[in-house]
Amino acid sequence: MKKSYQVKVEGFEGPLDLLLHLINRYEIDIYNIPVSQITDQYMNYIHTMQELELDLASEYLVMAATLLAMKSQMLLPNQNMEDEFEDGELEDDPREDLMRRLIEYRKYKQAAEELKEKELDANRIYTRPPLNMEGWEEEMPEVRPGEASVYDMIQAMGNLLKRAKTEKPQEAKVRRDEIPIQMRMEEILGKIDVQAGGIPFHQLFEKRTRPHIVVTFIALLELMKSNDIVCVQQQHFDELIVYKMEDAPWS
Repeated sequence: MKKSYQVKVEGFEGPLDLLLHLINRYEIDIYNIPVSQITDQYMNYIHTMQELELDLASEYLVMAATLLAMKSQMLLPNQNMEDEFEDGELEDDPREDLMRRLIEYRKYKQAAEELKEKELDANRIYTRPPLNMEGWEEEMPEVRPGEASVYDMIQAMGNLLKRAKTEKPQEAKVRRDEIPIQMRMEEILGKIDVQAGGIPFHQLFEKRTRPHIVVTFIALLELMKSNDIVCVQQQHFDELIVYKMEDAPWS
């Protein structure tokens, strides 16, 4: 029986967070969401997460069902209705509730980020720290330009899995539980050790068998969670580069 991997990495914050990520990534107008496009992109992420055997929270699947129902409704063969949707004039636009929730979530997320920035600023200008407090200060999170999110990694994994399906398998099938995650983590750190300038994400997937791909991805998540590595993507759709944390561009 397969055991799904329970993701507990910062970055998986729920379906609204994934939708907001897609809106930002594809520069979509949040006030006029193209339901067909956003649904297809969202479902691509869900399918990739399922293929990687990640334990999806139920709210991701609820949102998937909601988007699919909305897409079906908006694809009804009613030209007048389609014109009204495009003009944003339909009183009962099924996107309205989603748009409102996304806008509220974006405000919440922006407010949280602003509070974090203010806390960082206050920490920088505080000129007289308490005496004898070494080791007690709470470490402040750094601003890390270009740091890739878990969703960026899933996007890269989706592309990798598609390529793997079209390639001839390089070895006999093995079960995922025959590849120890801890051993794979050590192998990844060993590869990155010899490349201080970082290693392209795809080079960590030498074998294109599904068990190897899944275990490598899980090992990367574990190394990110323990702050041993970081993935960097300078711009949307750029290649992901994996660094040891101490070799990251902002270090």
